[in-house]
Amino acid sequence: MSKAKRLFQDVLWDNKVLKIFAGSKSSVLDVLKSNPMFEDFSNSELKAIAKIAYEREYNPGEYVFLMGQPGAAMFIVFKGEISIQREGENGSEIELTKLKDGETFGELALLDDSPRSATAYVLKPTKLLAIFREDLVNFLEVKPELGGKIVKKLAVITGYRLRMTNDLLIQKQAELEKCREELLEIKND
Repeated sequence: MSKAKRLFQDVLWDNKVLKIFAGSKSSVLDVLKSNPMFEDFSNSELKAIAKIAYEREYNPGEYVFLMGQPGAAMFIVFKGEISIQREGENGSEIELTKLKDGETFGELALLDDSPRSATAYVLKPTKLLAIFREDLVNFLEVKPELGGKIVKKLAVITGYRLRMTNDLLIQKQAELEKCREELLEIKND
């Protein structure tokens, strides 16, 4: 591992030691198998992916990352609970969703280093698995078919989330239009 990568990971992980899962591969495999991103992968493919999975434990009140920080890794909740939040207009945090065992977040960081679009906050004692973009890039060179399969799954997940966001936007626009019509009726009465 390069010094630059180690330094970046130490900063990302709050100067705590990263551990590659060595003794608990079956648990990591179970988590990967239960995750929709990896459900179609064979055991040998999952074992290869597990070799680039890192783990870290978090305490309640810690941040995995903050909105605006560069993305470097995607995360899978091994055990625990994470709140994904955005800052509201008045500066308070608005919870977008809660993530529990087996759920994934931060996937776009595997594709580019764009700033994080939300904050990930730890609610309960939590263990996360992380896969870093640099490791995926190396994986694409060493195991191009498997790396390509991961990238394809990322595209599917991204497309699904985009469609869901579009559907929500259309729903909210319809609700807004209905409110406008009701206000006009009230104004005209």
